[in-house]
Amino acid sequence: MPEPTVPASPTGPAVPGPTLPDEALPENRTEPPVPGGDRRRVFHHVLVNTLVASVVNFTVWFAATFWVFLETRSVFATGVISGIYLVFTTASGVWFGGLVDRYPKRAVMLGSSTGSLLCYVAALAVYLLTEPASFTDPASPALWTLVLLLMSGVIIGNLRAITLSTLVTMLVPPEGRDRANGLVGTTNGTSFLVTSVISGLLVGLSGMLHALLVAVVATALVIGHLAVVRIPDDRPAAPDDGSGSNRLDLRGTIAIVAAIPGLFGLIAFSTINNFLGGVFMALLDAYGLSLVSVEVWGLLFGVLSSGFIVGGLIVARRGLGANPLRTLLVVNVVMWAVSSVFTLQSWIVLLGVGMFIWLCLVPFAEAAEQTVLQKVVPFERQGRVFGFAQSVELAAAPLTAFLISPIAQFVAIPFMTTGAGVDLIGGWFGTGPERGLALVFTVTGVIGLVVTLLAFRTPYYRRLSQRYLTDRPVAA
Repeated sequence: MPEPTVPASPTGPAVPGPTLPDEALPENRTEPPVPGGDRRRVFHHVLVNTLVASVVNFTVWFAATFWVFLETRSVFATGVISGIYLVFTTASGVWFGGLVDRYPKRAVMLGSSTGSLLCYVAALAVYLLTEPASFTDPASPALWTLVLLLMSGVIIGNLRAITLSTLVTMLVPPEGRDRANGLVGTTNGTSFLVTSVISGLLVGLSGMLHALLVAVVATALVIGHLAVVRIPDDRPAAPDDGSGSNRLDLRGTIAIVAAIPGLFGLIAFSTINNFLGGVFMALLDAYGLSLVSVEVWGLLFGVLSSGFIVGGLIVARRGLGANPLRTLLVVNVVMWAVSSVFTLQSWIVLLGVGMFIWLCLVPFAEAAEQTVLQKVVPFERQGRVFGFAQSVELAAAPLTAFLISPIAQFVAIPFMTTGAGVDLIGGWFGTGPERGLALVFTVTGVIGLVVTLLAFRTPYYRRLSQRYLTDRPVAA
């Protein structure tokens, strides 16, 4: 799920932030004209275009990770690749958001794909001109030149995700944005499933050669298609500070977020969820592989990932209700309740059912946050706010993943193997290293459930709900 500066306490007093001119407040802004049939057709074109671009970019990322491991047999090298992606994605979010606000949306998307294409062409040249033996050395400059080019192409592609969120506001009327965000979630789930299959096949066929060829050709086709799509009213957003240009600075973005009552609370809540979600990023594979073979786990995970598509389609058909913010919290209550019980016993069926429910609900949570932001944030500032949220939210999960691994290894596993946990709960919960991992999941689920229930009682929830429902400022 798929969250900026966090308040000291989710239940603490509101801290007044910088104020903005009255004409910049959402209730006084000028919304883009109400879309008609042509706008929806354009949105669908852009959505499909973005789906193809996402499949290409993430196929490159996955293929690079698989290939580097097969060539070097270095887990450290594959970890560095993930670190490159997370660090640079986090660092670039606000700047990318500023570009989305500052330039026409189609130009930003074309620039994103063009930048990715140039990186992939350069990477193909490096791959063809380098002796294959050089790629087997984890310290090889040629290897890391290739990796940096590939990851640069993937990271530049992240501009599209921010742009697509603002295009929902531009091309879809307010009453249909929740369903449009559901379609976005469906495409994200589809790209995830397709990517995991394509990348493995391409690497198995010829290393990185066919992956690079597909990336170059498909990205060129994406550019060609987008070049003939015309987006209505696509122009740079009006400057919001009277300076003649939209600033890209972090301070100004924080001022934008702080000026909308409750918005910091929403981003803080999503950040906390991502922070807790990092536990699953770090430990889920280890727990699953303790129950079944790697072949079964890989197949099961691929099947369960269809939950992303199922959830997205339900949102696209039924929407999120009158108050998406309430839907977000209700969905999180269910998600964390499920997380607290799906590892209570060492049973792969229990884990599989729990995971499927969780994955079905993720599109609801993501679409709810996007829908709220699209209404309460002035259109000319949405790129920066979406970019800011992306930066903070993406930073949370890997931080937890980094912290939780030693806790699981040196605290939870010994506790359920030879420690006090064996006598305390081992009789019904089970004992051993796998039960130590299970205990971490259960505790995380309980913490997430408590945080979500507390969020219902915070002033942030009340203020932002009222802002969404009335589109009027709410007194602090």
